[in-house]
Amino acid sequence: MGVPITFLSKYNPKQFKIVGLANSARYIGDFPCYTVINGEKIYNRILIKRRKKDEN
Repeated sequence: MGVPITFLSKYNPKQFKIVGLANSARYIGDFPCYTVINGEKIYNRILIKRRKKDEN
């Protein structure tokens, strides 16, 4: 899931794992790589994944 950077102030490492960053102004080769929600480009997002109960 992509969340705003402000998420870091509420980040709980026991509940979520940070898996990456979605940047709004980059390209990978000739392919644009940015976050789009409802057809609009948005600012950077932190990509997180919910941890399972038994995962550390």
